[in-house]
Amino acid sequence: MSLFAESDLQPGVRRREVFGWAMYDFANSGYTTVVLTAVFNAYFVGVVTGNAAWGTLAWTLTIAASSLLIMITMPALGAWTDLRAAKKRVLMISTVGCVLSTAALAAVGPGDLWLAVAAVVLSNLFYAYGEALIASFLPELARPDSMGRVSGWGWSFGYLGGMLTLGLSLGYVLWAQAQGQPATSFVPVAMLITSTVYALAASVTFLLLKERAVPQTRAASVGIRQSLARLNETWRVARRYRDFAALLGSAVSYQAGISVVVALAAVYAEQVLGFKQAQTMLLIFLVNIAAAAGAFAFGYWQDRLGHRRALAVTLCGWVGMTLLAYSATGPGLFWVAGVVAGLCMGSSQSAGRAMAALLAPGDRRGEFFGLWTFATRLSAIVGPLTYGLVTWITAGNHRLAILSTVVFFIGGLLMLLPIRMARGIAAAQLK
Repeated sequence: MSLFAESDLQPGVRRREVFGWAMYDFANSGYTTVVLTAVFNAYFVGVVTGNAAWGTLAWTLTIAASSLLIMITMPALGAWTDLRAAKKRVLMISTVGCVLSTAALAAVGPGDLWLAVAAVVLSNLFYAYGEALIASFLPELARPDSMGRVSGWGWSFGYLGGMLTLGLSLGYVLWAQAQGQPATSFVPVAMLITSTVYALAASVTFLLLKERAVPQTRAASVGIRQSLARLNETWRVARRYRDFAALLGSAVSYQAGISVVVALAAVYAEQVLGFKQAQTMLLIFLVNIAAAAGAFAFGYWQDRLGHRRALAVTLCGWVGMTLLAYSATGPGLFWVAGVVAGLCMGSSQSAGRAMAALLAPGDRRGEFFGLWTFATRLSAIVGPLTYGLVTWITAGNHRLAILSTVVFFIGGLLMLLPIRMARGIAAAQLK
């Protein structure tokens, strides 16, 4: 049996289109890997704020501000794209926005706090729009019993894209450091590499991916106000989709912990363990290798094991990773924690997206993935902000801050318990 069988896909869908869909994960993973995880976060704390005591809190507040904007706008935008059948069109606009605002980070130097804040807020906003919209295509491409493996294809391919962008950036950083250049010289180039790879890889998506939805009744006259009314209607009938709602609650919790790892892993490595920029980038490169393997292999396993149980397994892994990171007093154990984080990252993200796709009503996929983004972005406020506040209150105790993250993973695990996938899928199929 082929690993990429067309029997896993909806009627009329070809593997080349799924390749185009997965290329968007390939494209945008470089943004999270280089900007949010490996390079610019540490640059923000160490260079832009000059290692000020409030630097980590300022970074987490910036991420929180962008996440708040996403929470306010994405659900209505998702509803609007459903009504207008405009997912692909809005995806193109958000991609251009993220590429340009990421390139703007190249202009940020020491003391340019507000320029850095503005560019990060905008780039993260547009990135999140694209992440939600590309995910909403998944049910149109994959059969219900193959949702996990197709989601895993996308996530694993995405991590390869993250490795490509990070590898190109790392190569330049190592060369620049050998020439004696400071971070203010090589970090801006890394931002330009990231935006260029994003633009080139995403162009494949727009060539191959189709917009299958059709405009709904009176869509031409529908604006944001009507879209918000539609969203309000979804909240009012939320009991009908109680399993999707429970998944959202779980996602808020466990994604808060993942957001800490994404936004602050490099900061933790440099502040606690004394990692240099190149070491941090090598660590994140290894994490991406593990994440790609985890997402791909786990995608097949979760379809057999069951999505809820599979996600629960990964959350147990996250608990173990957090305890390893807390216990690390040198690079060795922290590298082990990084590999565990990578395996859990790819598999948990793939499992969560597949569950959301199965529990989302067919005529409201953009809207429900807007709700999914609302939940994950709330977590991106709660997790990093909690970490930042703990470091601020404890005068820079990053170890205690990382230990506090275990609560989010345990909370997500507990909130998975009431979910019944068969019941949720049946509710999503009702008209």
